[in-house]
Amino acid sequence: MARRFKKVDYEEALDQTVTIRECLPPDHLARFIVAIILLLDLSAIYAGYAAVGGEAYAPEVLLGLLFYGYATGVFSSRKIEKATYEAIPFRFIAGGLHPDHDTIANFRKTFLPEITALFAQVLVVACEMGLLQLGNISLDGSKVHADASKSHAVSYGRLLTLEQQLRREVEELLALAEQADQGALPEGLDVEVEIALRQERLANLALAREVLEARAQEQYEAEKAEYEAKLQKREEKAQQTGRKPRGRAPQPPTPGPRAKDQYNFTDPESRVMKNSNNDGFDQHYNVQAAVDQDSRLIVGNTVSNHPNDKGEAIPTVEAIPAEVGKPQAAALDNGYFSPTNIEELETRGIDPYIATGRDPHHQSWQERFAQEPEPPAEDASPIVKMAYKLKTDIGKIIYGLRKSTVEPVIGIIKETLGFRQFSLRGLAAVAGEWSLVCLAYNLKRLHVLVSS
Repeated sequence: MARRFKKVDYEEALDQTVTIRECLPPDHLARFIVAIILLLDLSAIYAGYAAVGGEAYAPEVLLGLLFYGYATGVFSSRKIEKATYEAIPFRFIAGGLHPDHDTIANFRKTFLPEITALFAQVLVVACEMGLLQLGNISLDGSKVHADASKSHAVSYGRLLTLEQQLRREVEELLALAEQADQGALPEGLDVEVEIALRQERLANLALAREVLEARAQEQYEAEKAEYEAKLQKREEKAQQTGRKPRGRAPQPPTPGPRAKDQYNFTDPESRVMKNSNNDGFDQHYNVQAAVDQDSRLIVGNTVSNHPNDKGEAIPTVEAIPAEVGKPQAAALDNGYFSPTNIEELETRGIDPYIATGRDPHHQSWQERFAQEPEPPAEDASPIVKMAYKLKTDIGKIIYGLRKSTVEPVIGIIKETLGFRQFSLRGLAAVAGEWSLVCLAYNLKRLHVLVSS
């Protein structure tokens, strides 16, 4: 007897009637996000709408679409609009409405500061639900691609060469225009158009040169202050010991832009940085996250265009909303190590645990089970004191949790959610979008904590 199969009549299947209630279980993420939005104070967003005008989509609807989209890896406003037709969770959040992509994108851009403020409100909700009690935190950073191509950038050295070339071409075209009556111009050549194009490009290059020179001056001032601090420290040590300090004397910084300093015409505030996953370089922003070690919720986030993490620790800690409390201790990798960061964290009542170097991948059993070392002398350097602190029992516990807290969170955002490039441009807009990403991650994490 031949095997029987269940088959589908696809014409009849098109007439099936299903309800969204059937398709979305009570504990679905879309339902959870809608419930959380109802707990938020959206008065600041409502205040941004004019008193008169056409019927607008309620902020709750557009926020729900953005929150669920970012929490599930759908960041494009066009894809969100499409999902309101094709994906049941999006249809549920939109209530059968279909906001177009322009409406979604304009809402995100217009109310980015207000959406950023909702990050703190969601954390307060987590506290009220008993899912967040701020204790120890872990900090880490990562590079996220800017909405800009490296090919649309120019280096300072190349810029100077281009300016000379374009000025020379403008002079040649002006001379050609003066001789136009005496002889025919090359076919298709419009001298005025060609001159205008080059003058416009010269204006853009002048703006780029101005920005690069301002950045270089800012960097020079910072390097000069650091150089003078090193000199002073070296002189103080010489006076204390009565001997010339060992090692090379610090070299004074050189003013002015470097030939390889880059300016990007698509997003001038982005910077060329080393990729996180390979040895290449690209247009990036440096994102930071402070994660509560117990709940794995992001409690603070910042964005900068600085390739180095050293100056990002304090701004990220200060970004933690006061409503959720103050962390007791902070674990950071060696990229953040500096005596200034140690001092600043201690001043804020936060116990710092900052790596002084890279951790070895394979420790011997002698290192793993070694007894706690003797405390360093009172006048020991900050790096020696911190190295000892990390070898204490409490130091091993707090710093040991860093790799299993903040690193997986950033990994989930980049690998599971797929957030690897910003949709917006400019430092302020990018910072707002990163806050939206962190908020969406927190909603996804809260959903897991509530369901477990």
